[in-house]
Amino acid sequence: MFQWSKKVVKSVTFNPEVADESLLAVVENYLEKQPDKTFSDLCKEALWQTLCVPESVKPGLKTAATGAVEQKIDDLQRQVADLEERFFAKESNRLEGLERQVLQLTQQLAHLAIMVTERPVVYSSPPPTPAVEAVNPTATTPPPPSYPVNPPEEVDPLISRLSQYLDDF
Repeated sequence: MFQWSKKVVKSVTFNPEVADESLLAVVENYLEKQPDKTFSDLCKEALWQTLCVPESVKPGLKTAATGAVEQKIDDLQRQVADLEERFFAKESNRLEGLERQVLQLTQQLAHLAIMVTERPVVYSSPPPTPAVEAVNPTATTPPPPSYPVNPPEEVDPLISRLSQYLDDF
């Protein structure tokens, strides 16, 4: 059997005949359209096809298929990265909007707290009292405080209207 070295160079000769020249022109045209291929690649593909080698054994087709798969994977990775970027940008905008709303609500709450502490509460009518109080016989009344307590004076609107007539009377 013939032993080949690791790298074997074979030459192809094109004669100045019409058939060879037209074949050479087609080869040159084909290689111009596919700059990633060389004349050596083209010759190997032709030999594979001529010798009827099964598709599964052909190394050139596996690398082409692998290259196509890798290209699709790269495309998908770019698409996923683009989607992630758009998603994170959208979520970032939503988060900023929510933070602005929380800040506004905090400011409004602080403003309301200031208003409540600065203004005394004035009742225009006495708070409603229950009509019947339930008596709890077991409940003990708390001892009276040791210091005098002045309950807040509430003005009944009816008494305030009648008080002007009492002063005249």
